[in-house]
Amino acid sequence: MLSHQQIWGAIDALAQRQGQSPSGLARMAGLDATTFNKSKRVAASGKLRWPSTESIAKVLQSAGIALDDFLMLVARAGGDTRTAFRLVPLIGFAQAGAQGFFDDAGFPAGTGWEEIPFPDLTDENAYALEISGDSMLPVYRNGDLIVVSPAAQVRKGDRVVAKTTDGEVMAKVLARQTARRVEFKSLNPEFEERALELSQIAWMSRIIWASQ
Repeated sequence: MLSHQQIWGAIDALAQRQGQSPSGLARMAGLDATTFNKSKRVAASGKLRWPSTESIAKVLQSAGIALDDFLMLVARAGGDTRTAFRLVPLIGFAQAGAQGFFDDAGFPAGTGWEEIPFPDLTDENAYALEISGDSMLPVYRNGDLIVVSPAAQVRKGDRVVAKTTDGEVMAKVLARQTARRVEFKSLNPEFEERALELSQIAWMSRIIWASQ
C-alpha cells in the first residue's frame, strides 16, 4: 500500500537529486512554487493531502526521470527497498481483449506479460496496462500506464477497466450499477455512454493508479 510519507518522501528525494528545494522542483516543472511545500501536505483540519498525478507527471518530464526511477524513490522512502516494491505484470491495453491474458475472475494469467516495478500492493493480482491511441483522451493519453486492482472495491464514480462476455475491454467511469444493469460514462466526451446488462460483464476492476 502506498503511504503519504512514501510519496512525499520520493518528491523530496527527487528534488535533492536535482539540486533543488521542493519549491525549486515545482518551479522547474512549471508549477506553482508552493505545490510541494510542507505546509501543503497536511490541511488545517489534519487531513492528509496528496500530490496530483498531473503534478508528478510534469516533474518527471521536466527532470527527465522515468516512472520506474520515481517508483524506486517511493520504495526507498518506505524503508526496506527489498520489500517496498514488487514487479507488476504489464501488457498493452489493445492486447487485453485477446484470449489467454486473464482468467474468468479478471486476474492476469498466461504468458506474454512484461513487468514493471511498483510499490508493493495488498492485491497480489494487480496488473498494469499501457494505453494506446486517443480514445481515452483527455484522461489517459497514448503511452500512459494504469494500474488495476481486481481486489479493490468498485463504487459509483470510480474509473474502471471492464471486460464484456464478447471479449471487449474498455476503460470507463462507473456511472451507475443496479442488480441488472451497468452504466458507464466514457472518459473521452466524443464517445457515447454505454449501458450493458450485468450478464454481459465478465469482470470489472478499479483503476488505482495512473502515470499521466
